[in-house]
Amino acid sequence: MPDLEARIARLEAESQIRQLVARYCFAIDDRNIDGIRALFTDDARVSSADGVMNASGIEAIIAQYHGRFDVLGAGQHFMHDIRLDFDDADPDTARGLVSGHAELWRTGQMMVTALRYDDRYRHTRAGWRIAERTISFLYYVPLADYPGILGTQKRNRAYDDAREADFPEKLPSWIAYERSRGRG
Repeated sequence: MPDLEARIARLEAESQIRQLVARYCFAIDDRNIDGIRALFTDDARVSSADGVMNASGIEAIIAQYHGRFDVLGAGQHFMHDIRLDFDDADPDTARGLVSGHAELWRTGQMMVTALRYDDRYRHTRAGWRIAERTISFLYYVPLADYPGILGTQKRNRAYDDAREADFPEKLPSWIAYERSRGRG
């Protein structure tokens, strides 16, 4: 078992990363570009599982967010659960899986989304920062389409065409389970 000092350091790191995740939500919703810039390492990468988003380096990430904001109106991001995994061999890195949802104005209508962020965090001189973030969607739909949305796999309706959701049907654990039950 790690000593008390190491355990306290781990708890402090976890708290700081949770604050980082919260700051992301507020910075995005408030269109706080300086706040967004302060969340990421200089060499960070932000992408989406569907490939629409893919930026490396802080300037490219900021440009990508400008593009996102050009099609989004007001919105509110909510983060729910955060699973953090620390690397005992490298205390300056951690992985995170964050679940959340957002309510957004997009393409002239109210939309809702359930999402996950698959993150890598790095401790820097300025504190913990996001080094890599990949967003995936359970659904992204106009509010009118929300009832019954989980009954179809084409749950990403943020674009002109309906697209398959990023999870859970594509996850190895989901696929294995469904196969074990004779459904895959």
